[in-house]
Order: sequence, then C-alpha cells, then structure tokens
Amino acid sequence: MKWWKVEKLYSDGKWLDTCFVNTDERGIIAKIQNEEPDSFESLGLVIPGFLNAHSHAFQYSMVGLSEHLPVGAKGDDFWSWRKVMYGLAGKINPDQLQAVATMLYSEMARMGFTSVAEFHYLHHNLDGKPYDNLGEMGQRLYAAAKEVGINITLLPVFYQRGDFKQEALPQQKRFISRTTVDYLKLLASLQVNDPLFSLGVCVHSLRAVSEGSVLEAFIDTDQNLPAHLHIAEQEKEVESCLKYLGKRPVQWLLDNLELSDRYNLVHATHLDEGENKQLAESGANVVICPTTEGNLGDGLFNLVEYIKAKGNFAIGTDGHFNLNPLEELRLLDYGQRLKLKKRNIMCLEGGQDSGEILFNATQKAGLLAMGIKDSRSLKVGDPFDVAVLNPEHPVLVGKAPKYLLSALIYSSDSSVFAGTIVAGNWVVNNGKHIKNREIADAFKKAQLELLK
Repeated sequence: MKWWKVEKLYSDGKWLDTCFVNTDERGIIAKIQNEEPDSFESLGLVIPGFLNAHSHAFQYSMVGLSEHLPVGAKGDDFWSWRKVMYGLAGKINPDQLQAVATMLYSEMARMGFTSVAEFHYLHHNLDGKPYDNLGEMGQRLYAAAKEVGINITLLPVFYQRGDFKQEALPQQKRFISRTTVDYLKLLASLQVNDPLFSLGVCVHSLRAVSEGSVLEAFIDTDQNLPAHLHIAEQEKEVESCLKYLGKRPVQWLLDNLELSDRYNLVHATHLDEGENKQLAESGANVVICPTTEGNLGDGLFNLVEYIKAKGNFAIGTDGHFNLNPLEELRLLDYGQRLKLKKRNIMCLEGGQDSGEILFNATQKAGLLAMGIKDSRSLKVGDPFDVAVLNPEHPVLVGKAPKYLLSALIYSSDSSVFAGTIVAGNWVVNNGKHIKNREIADAFKKAQLELLK
C-alpha cells in the first residue's frame, strides 16, 4: 500500500485540490481523501497517462532517414517512403527489435504515455519463414513493454497480399499469413497472462487482406478483443478500392460489418460526407496520427464534422517522427484551424474548453482502442497510471484549474513532464527512465548494427 500527496488531481473529469491517494499492491486506487496519512510521497499536478493508440515500434529506428529527395526523383510521397521502411523491415532481427522497442517505449513513458497499442506485422524470419516460436517477434515487443513498465495492447496484423488482387512483394515476405487459419494460429501464440498486457485483432488494410478473410478475422474471433485496421489513408487506396470492391473503403466496411466501439479505424483520412457521418454514428473510433500523417503528406481528417456527429477519436504516434502527445494534440487541432481559418473549432457551444475536449475525447477513445470498455479516469477502483506534471512550469504557474489542460496542450513542451507512474510504480522520475542507461546502451548497439 502506498500513499501519494497530490497537489492537483484530474479525477473523473474534474480537478481536485490537494488530496491523498492510496494505492494497493496492484497499483489500483483504493482511496482518495483529504485527511493526511502518517507517511506519503508528494507529487505535483497529476493527470491520467496518455494513451498511444497506434505504433509501429521498429520504424523508430529509421526516423530521419527519409527526409531527403533522392537524386533524379521528381517528387516524394507515402509510396516512396514505404520503400525505405521495407529496407529496415527486411533486416531487423528479434534482439534488435526488442532493443529498439524498449528504447521507444521508454521515451513514450518519458512523454507521459502509460499505454501503447502496437500494430505489429513483422512476424517471420529474414527469409520469410515462420520462426520455430511462431510468436517470437510479438513476444519481444511484450518483453520490451514489460522491461519499461508500460501497458501494451499487442495487435498482431493479418497481412495476406501486396495489394488488391496482387501477390505479396518480396519485401513483404516477413508479414504474410496466407489464410485466416494461419493468422489465428499466430494470434493464439501470443497469449500472455500479465495485467499490463492485452491482445487485439488486427487486419492491415482492405488492400492487404481479401474481403472474405477480413470478415472472418473480425467475426470469428473473440468479440471482446479490440479490432484495428488501417483504412483510407491515401487517395490512391480509395481509388483502388472503388475499382476492385465497387465502394470506398469505409463505406465497404460500414456495409459489411456491424461497426461498434470495438472497431478502431486508423487514419480514415479520406472520407466523404456520408462515410464521416455514418462512421461517427456507428460508435467506432478513428485513430488519428497527426505528425505521421503530416510527415507522409496524407491529408487532414475532417474532424470538426466528425465531432459534430459525436464521433470517437484517439491519437497515435505511428511512425514515431514525434513522441510528444502534446504535439500530436496541437497539430490535430491546428490543422483543422488552418483549414477552416477559425479558432477553438473543437468547441461546439459557448463555455467549452478546447484542451478539455481534446484530452477527454482521446482518453475515452484511447481506452477503447486498448479494449478497455470502462472509464479509467483516476477514480477509486482505477489503476494509478498517471503523468506527473511540474506545477512550477511557467505555462502552468498561476493558472486556474479550468485553464490547466489547455495551457498544457497548447503551450508546453516535454519539460513539463516530471515523471510517469504505471500501476502505482514509478517508470520515469525526474525526466529519466529508471533503467535509462542499460536501455540506451542496448539501443545504441542495435542502431549501429542496423544503420551501418
């Protein structure tokens, strides 16, 4: 049992002044009270930890390697970036993946993330054949998250072909499950009994899996598992879907599955008005990855109309060009403001606060992306998974509680994070992970091998 003195606690959507939080041996909040206990540890401002709803861990190794235009190229886009990514995917081994993922997750934790949904398609050996241990690579990702101490929802990806009506490319050989049966065997190999671990069902995209197999993967699996897929990220993908399936990607999904808050549609950048409205009404979640979508030139999701229709949305760092959730939330909002040439476009009526709307919305949908249906908002019975903020940070000093989330999201940087606690245990304290040195050394070794 531990006691924590919290200067200000954002609990169940409200700010509580100085209070004392008691956590049990599992890191669950047992009490919140005003009376001072005999001993306690003091914290500053405390908010629920951020939730990273979309990650490709191995891609962290290649950040910065695709920001030049090759000699003779007339332009650059998602499809040319993908060639660089395939180069890394073709050579990273299990030890290197674990080292990269451990570094990545420790940096996420330093930025206030307490949970990550890992969209994992790097399944097989370098020759494309399954490892003797079918779940080898996925288990390395779990091991990375466990060493760091954050929650992970592992999403083994069903990847069957290269594109609509096309065989897989040689560069995709490590990703492939030929049949739904093959995919379900992979999924079964990744069961782990750990309160910090959960599993989800994942289809790469409509272009990478046949129509029948998409339906089998989502319908013939445990309906309590969260379901994820990439969709409508690129206009080329929408055009191909119209050609081969006769419908736009999201419309096809709406027409063929009973979407609900189990489903998490990553990107969904290119929707028409009808898709946007129907998707919001279905209760499904859109996972928006602002800095990655910006880096790849994907486009802007029509968020304002989606919010008006009461749609759910979460954020992810995807290719990890940025790991700061505040940057993701800022860019998410500012992209819409620049598009519409208006301010506070998140607020649909007077008295609302943009920062509160962004934070609360992405907390709700982020939990659903992890397969968590109940609200976890730092009330009694919830895990003590928190980002600890420095109350003396200049952008927070003197601010009334109603302005704190907007000051945090719109005006602060990574220096605002004092630490991160998961399940009642410090993971990051004073800006450093508790295993910072060994994690950094293993990462450096892997990077030097991968990039030589």
